[in-house]
Amino acid sequence: MVNSTSLIHPQAIIEDGAVIGKNVKIGPWTHIAANVVIGDDCHISSHVVINGPTTIGKGNRIFQFASIGEDCQDLKYAGELTELVIGDNNTFRENCTVHRGTVQDKSLTQIGSNNLFMAYTHVAHDCMVGSNCILANGASIAGHVHVGDHVIIGGMAGVHQFCHIGAHCFVAANSLILKDVPPYIMASGQPAKPFGLNSEGLKRRGFDPDVILQIKRAYKAIYRQGLTVDEAIAKIKSAENDLVELTLFTDFIKSSSRGIVR
Repeated sequence: MVNSTSLIHPQAIIEDGAVIGKNVKIGPWTHIAANVVIGDDCHISSHVVINGPTTIGKGNRIFQFASIGEDCQDLKYAGELTELVIGDNNTFRENCTVHRGTVQDKSLTQIGSNNLFMAYTHVAHDCMVGSNCILANGASIAGHVHVGDHVIIGGMAGVHQFCHIGAHCFVAANSLILKDVPPYIMASGQPAKPFGLNSEGLKRRGFDPDVILQIKRAYKAIYRQGLTVDEAIAKIKSAENDLVELTLFTDFIKSSSRGIVR
Protein backbone atom coordinates (compact mmCIF):
# COMPACT_ATOMS: atom_id res chain seq x y z
CA MET A 1 0.00 0.00 0.00
CA VAL A 2 1.52 3.29 -1.12
CA ASN A 3 0.12 6.57 0.16
CA SER A 4 -1.00 8.87 -2.63
CA THR A 5 1.15 11.73 -1.32
CA SER A 6 4.39 9.77 -1.82
CA LEU A 7 6.65 10.28 -4.82
CA ILE A 8 7.87 6.95 -6.19
CA HIS A 9 10.16 6.90 -9.20
CA PRO A 10 8.68 4.68 -11.96
CA GLN A 11 11.87 2.62 -12.07
CA ALA A 12 11.70 1.76 -8.37
CA ILE A 13 10.39 -1.70 -7.45
CA ILE A 14 7.82 -1.76 -4.66
CA GLU A 15 6.59 -5.27 -3.99
CA ASP A 16 2.93 -5.90 -3.23
CA GLY A 17 2.40 -5.85 0.52
CA ALA A 18 4.90 -3.08 1.28
CA VAL A 19 3.44 -0.15 3.23
CA ILE A 20 4.67 3.32 2.26
CA GLY A 21 3.59 6.29 4.40
CA LYS A 22 2.87 9.91 3.56
CA ASN A 23 5.27 12.19 1.68
CA VAL A 24 7.85 9.46 1.12
CA LYS A 25 10.32 9.88 -1.75
CA ILE A 26 11.86 6.79 -3.35
CA GLY A 27 14.46 7.05 -6.11
CA PRO A 28 15.04 4.89 -9.20
CA TRP A 29 16.32 1.30 -9.06
CA THR A 30 15.47 0.99 -5.39
CA HIS A 31 13.88 -2.29 -4.28
CA ILE A 32 11.42 -2.40 -1.37
CA ALA A 33 10.35 -5.91 -0.31
CA ALA A 34 6.79 -6.94 0.47
CA ASN A 35 7.26 -7.15 4.24
CA VAL A 36 8.60 -3.61 4.71
CA VAL A 37 6.83 -0.69 6.41
CA ILE A 38 8.20 2.81 5.76
CA GLY A 39 6.92 5.72 7.85
CA ASP A 40 5.96 9.22 6.76
CA ASP A 41 8.43 11.76 5.33
CA CYS A 42 11.23 9.30 4.61
CA HIS A 43 13.61 9.96 1.70
CA ILE A 44 15.13 6.91 0.07
CA SER A 45 17.66 7.52 -2.70
CA SER A 46 18.35 5.40 -5.77
CA HIS A 47 19.87 1.90 -5.69
CA VAL A 48 18.73 1.11 -2.13
CA VAL A 49 17.61 -2.39 -1.13
CA ILE A 50 15.27 -2.78 1.85
CA ASN A 51 14.37 -6.34 2.77
CA GLY A 52 12.33 -7.50 5.72
CA PRO A 53 10.43 -7.89 7.88
CA THR A 54 11.57 -4.33 8.48
CA THR A 55 9.74 -1.40 10.06
CA ILE A 56 11.16 2.08 9.50
CA GLY A 57 9.82 5.10 11.37
CA LYS A 58 9.28 8.68 10.24
CA GLY A 59 11.72 11.14 8.68
CA ASN A 60 14.54 8.73 7.91
CA ARG A 61 17.03 9.40 5.11
CA ILE A 62 18.65 6.46 3.32
CA PHE A 63 21.33 7.19 0.75
CA GLN A 64 22.28 5.23 -2.35
CA PHE A 65 23.62 1.68 -2.26
CA ALA A 66 22.54 1.07 1.34
CA SER A 67 21.28 -2.42 2.22
CA ILE A 68 18.74 -2.36 5.05
CA GLY A 69 17.02 -5.36 6.66
CA GLU A 70 18.89 -8.09 4.79
CA ASP A 71 19.45 -11.65 6.01
CA CYS A 72 22.30 -11.70 8.50
CA GLN A 73 25.76 -13.19 7.94
CA ASP A 74 25.61 -15.52 10.96
CA LEU A 75 26.22 -19.09 9.73
CA LYS A 76 23.57 -20.32 12.18
CA TYR A 77 20.90 -18.33 10.36
CA ALA A 78 18.65 -20.73 8.48
CA GLY A 79 16.04 -18.42 7.01
CA GLU A 80 13.94 -17.97 10.16
CA LEU A 81 11.53 -15.05 10.35
CA THR A 82 13.41 -12.25 12.10
CA GLU A 83 12.96 -8.49 12.21
CA LEU A 84 14.58 -5.07 11.97
CA VAL A 85 12.97 -2.07 13.66
CA ILE A 86 14.25 1.48 13.06
CA GLY A 87 13.03 4.63 14.82
CA ASP A 88 12.66 8.17 13.49
CA ASN A 89 14.95 10.74 11.86
CA ASN A 90 17.95 8.52 11.28
CA THR A 91 20.42 9.01 8.43
CA PHE A 92 22.03 6.07 6.67
CA ARG A 93 24.75 7.22 4.30
CA GLU A 94 26.16 5.45 1.24
CA ASN A 95 26.79 1.68 1.44
CA CYS A 96 25.47 1.20 4.98
CA THR A 97 24.47 -2.36 5.84
CA VAL A 98 22.00 -3.23 8.60
CA HIS A 99 20.95 -6.86 9.15
CA ARG A 100 17.97 -8.45 10.83
CA GLY A 101 18.22 -10.55 13.99
CA THR A 102 18.50 -14.27 14.72
CA VAL A 103 16.34 -16.68 16.68
CA GLN A 104 19.33 -17.37 18.93
CA ASP A 105 18.75 -13.92 20.46
CA LYS A 106 15.46 -12.00 20.32
CA SER A 107 14.97 -12.32 16.53
CA LEU A 108 15.36 -8.53 16.43
CA THR A 109 17.82 -5.86 15.44
CA GLN A 110 16.69 -2.47 16.76
CA ILE A 111 17.85 1.10 16.13
CA GLY A 112 16.50 4.15 17.95
CA SER A 113 16.08 7.67 16.60
CA ASN A 114 18.21 10.62 15.48
CA ASN A 115 21.28 8.54 14.66
CA LEU A 116 23.86 9.12 11.92
CA PHE A 117 25.41 6.11 10.21
CA MET A 118 28.13 7.39 7.92
CA ALA A 119 29.29 5.67 4.73
CA TYR A 120 30.23 1.98 4.87
CA THR A 121 29.09 1.47 8.46
CA HIS A 122 27.75 -1.95 9.46
CA VAL A 123 25.17 -2.94 12.09
CA ALA A 124 25.08 -6.71 12.47
CA HIS A 125 22.33 -9.07 13.57
CA ASP A 126 20.68 -8.67 16.97
CA CYS A 127 22.33 -5.31 17.72
CA MET A 128 20.53 -2.78 19.87
CA VAL A 129 21.50 0.82 19.09
CA GLY A 130 20.06 3.68 21.14
CA SER A 131 19.33 7.22 19.98
CA ASN A 132 21.47 10.24 19.07
CA CYS A 133 24.49 8.11 18.16
CA ILE A 134 27.08 8.60 15.43
CA LEU A 135 28.97 5.81 13.68
CA ALA A 136 31.70 7.38 11.55
CA ASN A 137 32.83 6.04 8.18
CA GLY A 138 33.62 2.33 8.17
CA ALA A 139 32.74 1.69 11.81
CA SER A 140 31.31 -1.79 12.36
CA ILE A 141 29.48 -3.39 15.26
CA ALA A 142 29.29 -7.19 15.33
CA GLY A 143 26.36 -9.38 16.31
CA HIS A 144 24.53 -8.91 19.62
CA VAL A 145 26.28 -5.60 20.40
CA HIS A 146 24.37 -3.07 22.52
CA VAL A 147 25.10 0.65 22.11
CA GLY A 148 23.61 3.23 24.50
CA ASP A 149 22.35 6.72 23.72
CA HIS A 150 24.66 9.55 22.64
CA VAL A 151 27.55 7.26 21.70
CA ILE A 152 30.13 8.23 19.07
CA ILE A 153 32.14 5.47 17.38
CA GLY A 154 35.05 6.72 15.29
CA GLY A 155 35.92 5.77 11.74
CA MET A 156 37.04 2.19 11.06
CA ALA A 157 36.50 1.19 14.70
CA GLY A 158 35.33 -2.36 15.31
CA VAL A 159 33.21 -3.72 18.18
CA HIS A 160 33.44 -7.43 19.03
CA GLN A 161 30.24 -9.45 19.26
CA PHE A 162 28.27 -9.31 22.53
CA CYS A 163 30.07 -6.17 23.74
CA HIS A 164 28.07 -3.37 25.35
CA ILE A 165 28.94 0.31 25.00
CA GLY A 166 27.37 2.57 27.61
CA ALA A 167 25.63 5.88 27.05
CA HIS A 168 27.70 9.00 26.27
CA CYS A 169 30.85 7.04 25.35
CA PHE A 170 33.37 8.11 22.76
CA VAL A 171 35.27 5.39 20.88
CA ALA A 172 38.26 6.69 18.93
CA ALA A 173 38.92 5.92 15.28
CA ASN A 174 40.54 2.57 14.43
CA SER A 175 39.86 1.21 17.92
CA LEU A 176 39.09 -2.43 18.65
CA ILE A 177 36.51 -2.97 21.40
CA LEU A 178 36.85 -6.42 22.98
CA LYS A 179 35.20 -5.70 26.36
CA ASP A 180 32.32 -3.59 27.62
CA VAL A 181 32.83 0.18 27.79
CA PRO A 182 31.04 1.78 30.77
CA PRO A 183 29.01 4.97 30.29
CA TYR A 184 30.75 8.35 29.87
CA ILE A 185 34.18 6.90 28.99
CA MET A 186 36.55 7.65 26.12
CA ALA A 187 38.16 4.47 24.78
CA SER A 188 40.97 4.08 22.27
CA GLY A 189 43.47 1.50 21.10
CA GLN A 190 43.80 -2.07 19.83
CA PRO A 191 42.53 -3.47 22.11
CA ALA A 192 40.85 -0.36 23.46
CA LYS A 193 41.67 1.04 26.88
CA PRO A 194 40.01 3.86 28.84
CA PHE A 195 41.37 7.37 28.39
CA GLY A 196 39.32 9.40 30.84
CA LEU A 197 35.80 10.73 30.73
CA ASN A 198 34.01 12.13 27.71
CA SER A 199 33.76 15.41 29.64
CA GLU A 200 33.37 17.62 26.60
CA GLY A 201 30.50 15.50 25.34
CA LEU A 202 28.78 15.68 28.72
CA LYS A 203 29.14 19.49 28.77
CA ARG A 204 27.67 19.76 25.28
CA ARG A 205 24.68 17.70 26.39
CA GLY A 206 23.96 19.97 29.33
CA PHE A 207 25.24 17.90 32.25
CA ASP A 208 25.51 19.95 35.44
CA PRO A 209 29.16 20.64 36.39
CA ASP A 210 28.62 19.06 39.82
CA VAL A 211 27.27 15.89 38.20
CA ILE A 212 30.32 15.74 35.94
CA LEU A 213 32.52 16.11 39.02
CA GLN A 214 30.75 13.21 40.73
CA ILE A 215 31.17 11.05 37.62
CA LYS A 216 34.90 11.93 37.57
CA ARG A 217 35.23 10.75 41.15
CA ALA A 218 33.50 7.50 40.28
CA TYR A 219 35.83 7.08 37.29
CA LYS A 220 38.87 7.53 39.54
CA ALA A 221 37.55 4.90 41.95
CA ILE A 222 37.26 2.39 39.12
CA TYR A 223 40.42 3.23 37.21
CA ARG A 224 42.92 5.24 39.25
CA GLN A 225 42.97 3.95 42.84
CA GLY A 226 44.09 0.35 42.41
CA LEU A 227 40.80 -1.08 43.63
CA THR A 228 39.00 -4.16 42.39
CA VAL A 229 35.74 -3.50 40.58
CA ASP A 230 33.71 -4.63 43.60
CA GLU A 231 35.75 -2.44 45.95
CA ALA A 232 35.36 0.56 43.65
CA ILE A 233 31.61 0.13 43.37
CA ALA A 234 31.33 -0.18 47.14
CA LYS A 235 33.31 3.05 47.53
CA ILE A 236 31.11 4.88 45.02
CA LYS A 237 27.98 3.73 46.85
CA SER A 238 29.45 4.55 50.27
CA ALA A 239 29.43 8.22 49.28
CA GLU A 240 25.63 8.00 49.72
CA ASN A 241 25.12 9.63 46.37
CA ASP A 242 21.91 8.58 44.68
CA LEU A 243 22.56 10.39 41.40
CA VAL A 244 20.81 8.66 38.52
CA GLU A 245 23.94 9.22 36.44
CA LEU A 246 26.10 7.30 38.93
CA THR A 247 23.54 4.51 39.20
CA LEU A 248 23.70 4.13 35.42
CA PHE A 249 27.49 3.86 35.69
CA THR A 250 27.61 1.31 38.52
CA ASP A 251 24.68 -0.79 37.27
CA PHE A 252 26.33 -1.09 33.87
CA ILE A 253 29.58 -2.31 35.43
CA LYS A 254 27.85 -4.79 37.75
CA SER A 255 25.85 -6.28 34.87
CA SER A 256 28.83 -6.67 32.53
CA SER A 257 29.30 -10.28 31.44
CA ARG A 258 32.43 -9.68 29.34
CA GLY A 259 34.25 -7.48 31.81
CA ILE A 260 35.00 -3.80 31.27
CA VAL A 261 37.89 -2.10 29.52
CA ARG A 262 40.61 -1.31 32.09
